[in-house]
Amino acid sequence: MTTFPGALAGLNTAAAQPRTASGVSHHPMTHHGVAVSPAHRRVQVRAALADSGLLALSSLISYWLATRILALAHSPSQADDLLGGMWAVIATVFVVRHSYSQSMTAALSRMAATLVSFALCLAYLAFLPFHPWALAALIGLSALAVTLLGRAGDAVTAAITTAVVLVAAELAPHDAWQQPILRLADTAIGVAVGIAAAWIGLRVLARQLRSFDEKVHDDVGGRTHSQASRDQDIWAESQTRRPRLPDPDAGEDD
Repeated sequence: MTTFPGALAGLNTAAAQPRTASGVSHHPMTHHGVAVSPAHRRVQVRAALADSGLLALSSLISYWLATRILALAHSPSQADDLLGGMWAVIATVFVVRHSYSQSMTAALSRMAATLVSFALCLAYLAFLPFHPWALAALIGLSALAVTLLGRAGDAVTAAITTAVVLVAAELAPHDAWQQPILRLADTAIGVAVGIAAAWIGLRVLARQLRSFDEKVHDDVGGRTHSQASRDQDIWAESQTRRPRLPDPDAGEDD
């Protein structure tokens, strides 16, 4: 689900407000506490539906590519193909974020963690079979490696990837060394589809975001002007109704 820098540049909502992937807040009060009108709410719903639909479609494409196209090149088993489809979908969901720049950062994070796990698992499985102690050791090494590389935030992703690769190797012990390669390919597919979805969302949803921003600003500006006019009318009326006090200087002159 994607919001994007060009479209978000004009949005003046607070940074702490919750956002959907389209950049439209679902919070009932936005723009300094002004309640969102029904028209704005409909825009938010349409944006949320567009975000969800984009994520669903990109996940379907990732699954299809991993289980159909990649399987044509190499398919150890149907179960492995399904695992690859799941892994590609996870990568896509991981990459599609609230902005295009965040999606690119997530893609780099995912690929960095996967490459570290790939190197460690391939080096191990090329010579030795799965073992629980090896699982624990390689998970720890994966987290340690990315941390030493200055990417401590990717430690969890690297550890999860290592666990999946090694367990998959245990389920398919024949040619277990292929598992790191296959999971790397699945991840690459999912990441590529996620980036493409983010780019498409940038092009498709940008106009919608600008439209929403203009509506909100017009509405807020109209309400502010109306409230100011009412305040002026009330003040003028209060001045008119205020009783006039006798002028003390007039009594002295008499």
